[in-house]
Amino acid sequence: MARGSRRVGGQAKVALMPDPSYKKHGVTFQSMNFQKVYVLPATAVFALLAGCSSEAPKEAAKKVAKPVVAVSGQTALFEMYKTARSWNGDSAVLRLENLDIPEAKAEPGKYGAWKATFVSFEKQRKREFTYAVAESSVGVHKGVFPGEESAYRASVQNRIFNIADVKIDTPEALETAKKQKDIAEIAAKNPDLPVQFVLEHNMQLCPVAAWRVYWGATLSTNLGSVFVDASDGKFIKKLH
Repeated sequence: MARGSRRVGGQAKVALMPDPSYKKHGVTFQSMNFQKVYVLPATAVFALLAGCSSEAPKEAAKKVAKPVVAVSGQTALFEMYKTARSWNGDSAVLRLENLDIPEAKAEPGKYGAWKATFVSFEKQRKREFTYAVAESSVGVHKGVFPGEESAYRASVQNRIFNIADVKIDTPEALETAKKQKDIAEIAAKNPDLPVQFVLEHNMQLCPVAAWRVYWGATLSTNLGSVFVDASDGKFIKKLH
């Protein structure tokens, strides 16, 4: 490019002019492309770089999933009770039992899912609810999920009880059960045997609402079980 100068208002202005050699190639001045170059201030460049670097940790944090942790029976029961109360205000507990899901590893006194049955004496209806810490491949939904209602007939054998009677949680009930000598022997000989829980007031088996802690895949095939008072945590009796 050639330089040209002219005075405007007493000051010299320098203008860039195309080199005359462009005419040799048959190019007209009007057809020439002049590109503009923009220069960003250094502070703006640093700001852009800082923004990019700060976004990276945020994206990495989003990808880190929270670990799924099993919960105790009392915790799950209280969560389900909140929903049961919205179904009917006089909801009382009939039964609670643990459910095993592959998404949450069971811990002593804790499981990834639980199932409770609540009764409305006013409606003479009962309803099952489940609570899970994760959406499960076995068909259990995350959080509290209400099931279908069905008719309820009061039974002398299986009585309903108030949630306020459940003052002892499953980890404490487990510790009480393990203090029984023959149960401790069963646990020692069968370390891989699941330890499961049922909460109910079964008058045929126990005079009060109690945790039944049992060692086995099912209640009917268990190797030993212990009843622990749900209100004070005291040992009641053993069954085999």
